[in-house]
Amino acid sequence: MEHLLQERAIDPSSHITYTSHLQSYLTFCKIHGFDMNPTPDTLSFYVVFMCHHIQPRSVGQYLSGIVNQLEHLYPHIRTNRSSALVTRTLAGCNKRLGSGVTRKDPLTLDNLLAFSSHARDPTHDDLLFLSILFCGFFGLHRLGELTWPDRLDSRDWRKVVMRTTVHVAMDTFDYILPTHKADRFFEGNKVVIAKRDGEIDPHFVFTRYLASRDRRFPVLPALWLKADGTVPARSWFLARLHARMPRSIGGHSLRSGGATYFASQGWPDDRIQAVGRWTSEAFRMYIRKNPVVLQALLHARASSA
Repeated sequence: MEHLLQERAIDPSSHITYTSHLQSYLTFCKIHGFDMNPTPDTLSFYVVFMCHHIQPRSVGQYLSGIVNQLEHLYPHIRTNRSSALVTRTLAGCNKRLGSGVTRKDPLTLDNLLAFSSHARDPTHDDLLFLSILFCGFFGLHRLGELTWPDRLDSRDWRKVVMRTTVHVAMDTFDYILPTHKADRFFEGNKVVIAKRDGEIDPHFVFTRYLASRDRRFPVLPALWLKADGTVPARSWFLARLHARMPRSIGGHSLRSGGATYFASQGWPDDRIQAVGRWTSEAFRMYIRKNPVVLQALLHARASSA
């Protein structure tokens, strides 16, 4: 019963991932004749094995999934996972076998203008794509907050932004993001996006899409809807993005591009962190892993000094 309660609390997409991680561990034990009991020795050998097949930086996530799935059977697994043998094995494999991370380039205002200018006589799906693009950039969204996962069993209506939460004013518009990666208790956040002067105006893009959406689907609940009445999937958005952008631009480019833009405008760290819904530790890691954002922050500070 305790395990059922624990599993019920896991996000469906996380449960799928954790199950995959557990399967890799069970396969490893079967191949090498190990008992599935996750002793420090067994976990250490598993780390070495996996680091020769995938990027070492991902193996820690695999261990987390294995701990989650086996802790009800082996209460000591979390202690074993944190043992010196396992942590040092993982650190050593990272040094020996790790490689640099290729990050997606941040989206720029020029990219937004190019997409906007291209849609001279936009269809409903064109308006939807532009609205997600602009909201992702100026709202510092993860793409998964605005689209559905491609896997059907990972889709969750609790994560879908609803039309009833939208409020449009003269200079801003806002909606409720029901949950996000850092929101462990489904408390939700209000996302507020301001009107901008000039051609790159998220307010204009959003309200134009909203008018088309309400005209077509006045009773459907979701905010983001394609012309066929379905919630757009991640692959749908990326296919349209890559029709005009190189592969160096990806789903995360919206969020990193927006953060870089706000940093270049002189926004302080804590304001960008709040708008992007980062926890303090997550934001520090994000800045460290995205040097282009850090560079923009430092440049803005130097200019204002």
